[in-house]
Amino acid sequence: MSLVRLVARKNEIYKVLAQESMPLINVRTSISSIEKPELLLQELSQELSDITGKPEKYVMALLETDVPMVFSGSNEPCCYIEIKSIGAINPSEMSAAFCRMVSSKTEIPSSRIYLRFEDIPAKYWGWDGRTFG
Repeated sequence: MSLVRLVARKNEIYKVLAQESMPLINVRTSISSIEKPELLLQELSQELSDITGKPEKYVMALLETDVPMVFSGSNEPCCYIEIKSIGAINPSEMSAAFCRMVSSKTEIPSSRIYLRFEDIPAKYWGWDGRTFG
C-alpha cells in the first residue's frame, strides 16, 4: 500500500472516530460538595452516551464544586453545565435530562441551572496528538 493511500486510510479512520466520539459534559457548581460525586459522574457519562448515541468509552465527564458563582444577582446555589460534542447535540432533550439529574443530586432548582451546548467541528477537537478533521 502506498504512503498516500495509507495516510488517506488513517484519515478515514479518524473521521469515523469523530462521528462516534468525544462528547464532553462539564458541570460547575457553587455548592461545596456533592455526596458520591463519582456516582454522579458515572450517571452523567452514561446519560450523555445514551442521548448522543456515542459509545461511553469516548465520553468525558467533569465535575467542579465550590466554584464562586453569582446567578440572577444572588449567591444561592447554582450550576453551569457545558455539553460539547462533534455532532449529536440535542439541546431540548439534554437540557431536560441534565437539569433533572443535577437538580436531584444537588437540590439546586433547575431554574438556577444554565446550560450551554456546542457542536464542535472535527478539525477543532483533538485526541491522541491530532485532530479529527
